[in-house]
Amino acid sequence: MKDDGNLTPDIIVIGGGAAGCLAALTAARQGACVTLLERNQKLGRKLYITGKGRCNVTNDCGADEVLKNVPHNSRFLTSAVTRFPPSAVKELFAGLGVPLKTERGGRVFPASDRAADIIDALLMGLRRAGVYIAQERAEALLTEGGAVTGVTTERGRFPCKAVILATGGVSYPLTGSTGDGYRMAEALGHTVIPPRPSLVPLVAEQDFCAGMQGLSLKNVGVKVKNAKNKIVFQEQGEMLFTHFGLSGPLILSASAHMRDFDKERYSVFIDMKPALDEKTLDARLLRDFSENPNRDLHNVMDALVPRLMSPVLAELSGIPGETKVNSVTREQRRRLLELLKGLRVDIRGPRPVEEAIISSGGVKVTEVDPKTMGSKLVSGLYFAGELLDVDAYTGGFNLQIAWATGRAAGEAAAAAL
Repeated sequence: MKDDGNLTPDIIVIGGGAAGCLAALTAARQGACVTLLERNQKLGRKLYITGKGRCNVTNDCGADEVLKNVPHNSRFLTSAVTRFPPSAVKELFAGLGVPLKTERGGRVFPASDRAADIIDALLMGLRRAGVYIAQERAEALLTEGGAVTGVTTERGRFPCKAVILATGGVSYPLTGSTGDGYRMAEALGHTVIPPRPSLVPLVAEQDFCAGMQGLSLKNVGVKVKNAKNKIVFQEQGEMLFTHFGLSGPLILSASAHMRDFDKERYSVFIDMKPALDEKTLDARLLRDFSENPNRDLHNVMDALVPRLMSPVLAELSGIPGETKVNSVTREQRRRLLELLKGLRVDIRGPRPVEEAIISSGGVKVTEVDPKTMGSKLVSGLYFAGELLDVDAYTGGFNLQIAWATGRAAGEAAAAAL
């Protein structure tokens, strides 16, 4: 593993995702000789799937707002995010030739809506900075006297003065996030908080979700309550019914607020008509019923909700779908109204961590210097990205964490040389 000039690298970065790429780019731009190890054939495989393939690069907000969207260990990120906030990320990609745009909720995307443009720009930047990219899988870190001395890969041992671990978590293992970094960190004495899913689909207690499998709802309201009836999440957007329960952008966002499945029980309430209050919606029901008195209920309901949902609402309301509208009682209509404004789905738990967009947990942050991302246990070892025990809500905040921690690690590793 040599760079183009046949030199032994100063720094080896393990992991070619967002955090690893920026760590390598930062260190190389500061004059370090850097080798980037990526086990996949291409860099940034996980970036390809973020933001539905559009890559939600960051959020157009200040550092304080980023930290407010980090529910766990946000103080640890204060230094890194303050020194490399979203404005700096936008400036970085503008400098790499990628025009950006800002959409609802401050979400920042490449103007082309192509995640590939972000990855191509990073790759070009790495090449221009002289980073040598090797398609290899790191197996272990070598140390001597409490300091990093090299990396063992499938092809042998390679010396270096510093290592930046940026291997990701364990979500979406097909992208290369298989927990290798956790094992390497633990082998050197670091504590790893067991990973758990964050930004993940949810498994429903009720089986009626399976009857609506594949049904996508847009512009609906979702409210999540815990067992004490406290609202822990509330937002409007898009969601999806699946064979196991619920998914889609709105549900993934909600899941990040449902962090205590071991102790808590959660219920999701779906408002099919968030733009209408109960009184207005009831008036519409009455109007529709009066205009179609001799039609079956399910036929009238099809004008209000998607066809797959009509039989579910009829069953839950206790009204047979073939009931004539003029036979529906006031109490039955009231029950129907309650379902339209708050269809309840009790949640059994999240889907497996492998199906999560982001995994929570990772290297314990009290063992890492928050300014440098350097290990407090092993000299010359740095961490970046999802490998650390930090994660955020949706909206570009998780990638912002990756950029900021990658930048901090690359900067510190190069400076330490």
